[in-house]
Amino acid sequence: MSTNSTTATHTPAAIVDEFLRLVMIPDPDGARRYTATSLRIRFTGNREMKDPADTTAFNKARYRWVKKRIERTETVARAVSTGNGDGYGDVVYSLGTLYGEWPDGTPFEGNRYVDRYVVRDGLIEEMDVWNDSAEWLMIRAGLAQP
Repeated sequence: MSTNSTTATHTPAAIVDEFLRLVMIPDPDGARRYTATSLRIRFTGNREMKDPADTTAFNKARYRWVKKRIERTETVARAVSTGNGDGYGDVVYSLGTLYGEWPDGTPFEGNRYVDRYVVRDGLIEEMDVWNDSAEWLMIRAGLAQP
């Protein structure tokens, strides 16, 4: 995908915020407008994905439903050499908490997350996702202490 008028006029933080809004609907087709064709996604546990639809499928398997409560979005301009191309991209961090329901319908909230994005030429090239879900699932299964 190439830069278009939609992404070219937005800051890297605004691109990430809109991408997340669409992913949480879930609308992976809409979210794809904000990603490079070389998108590289890594979820907690180093689960590799290539498309916003992959994240939607993963979330459907882990949660009945899940949303992000974004507390802040931080940008480090021109900070990193990207793994998907030549040059540098803007690194954007999205920090907040997850809320939703586990597959059995039990509600949860306050599940911390940090997402790291590399945005280059108005498109997301990399997405790394970390959150407390694995720990919380271990506690629910009796495999860890709260």
